[in-house]
Amino acid sequence: MITSKIISNGILRSVLTIVVVGLILLFLYKIQSVLIYLVVSLILALIGTPILDFFKRRLKFNHIFATIAVLFIFILIIFGFIMLFVPLILSQGQNLSLLNTGEIEQKIILLVNQITAFLDNHSIDSAQVLKESNITSKINFNFIPDFLNALLGTISSFGMGLASVLFITFFFLKDSKKFLIGSKKLIPDSHEDQVLNSVEKTNHLLSRYFIGLLLQLFIVFICYLIVLIIFGLPNAIIIAFLCAVLNIIPYIGPLIASLLAALLTMLSNLGSDFQSEILPTTIYVLIGFWIVQIIDNNLSQPIIFSKSVSSHPLEIFLVILIAGFLFGILGMIIAVPLYTIIKVISKEFFPENPVIKLLTKDM
Repeated sequence: MITSKIISNGILRSVLTIVVVGLILLFLYKIQSVLIYLVVSLILALIGTPILDFFKRRLKFNHIFATIAVLFIFILIIFGFIMLFVPLILSQGQNLSLLNTGEIEQKIILLVNQITAFLDNHSIDSAQVLKESNITSKINFNFIPDFLNALLGTISSFGMGLASVLFITFFFLKDSKKFLIGSKKLIPDSHEDQVLNSVEKTNHLLSRYFIGLLLQLFIVFICYLIVLIIFGLPNAIIIAFLCAVLNIIPYIGPLIASLLAALLTMLSNLGSDFQSEILPTTIYVLIGFWIVQIIDNNLSQPIIFSKSVSSHPLEIFLVILIAGFLFGILGMIIAVPLYTIIKVISKEFFPENPVIKLLTKDM
């Protein structure tokens, strides 16, 4: 029989549960930077594991020296990017008018006026609509100083974040076996083999996935760079790098990269004739980017990803598409790693299920 005491105890437990969950979520929110450091360090450790094994097996390094060597490679890569981009940004900062809000506004207005004149010359009504909307007066450029201040704040904290990530990555690589042995004590004996096999396979597949992702971004970067150099765009390396990084976002990222490249192409050619120089160059750059994206979306990306995580290209496409509809851009980014983890766990715990058997036949 349900009494008032039982009901009050149930309500009390529910309230305490809500409070505890709320406190945990608040705690996680407060330490979100630490969580980001841990995730980035885990990704670096997954990428570094095959390199660590190479140093230990082929070059006969002991474990500590191999770990230090992997960390040294990461530091060299990061330092190389810094040495590559900082001088370019410093030397081109005045040309790009990064600190001159008024000049940026003048360039945007000049570009809009040139587009309007071009449309007028071709008797397109949208030119008149563009004038009547007075779009240039509606663009607020005051966000630029705030953005730059935020950027400077991010750069100032980058050193601390980088040091933290490298420190954590070192111990992820160095003590990975200790972490595995320690986790065994928390796993029920009946499921120990399944859990450990899942961890081992997940680590292997995700290592291949992130290495494949880096390879795919490098291929896209080189292709973008070739397109930009062919058409003589200034700061081609920086633009190609930014556009390649945007490819981390499947399908939507390349679209944003194309729009960014088109805008930077038009701004870099301001002062030239719009119809004979700016418009053709922009169209050629867009065509070049679209060709790169077609090759990437239909050839390099499906092959690299499907081989790295042992999934069919159509399977990868559908997973990314569904994740995008359900969780947006973040879902598209984490779709493949998360799907891989789910497949590995499913195969270990439900190996006889016909659907799981079909999906994991190549794993």
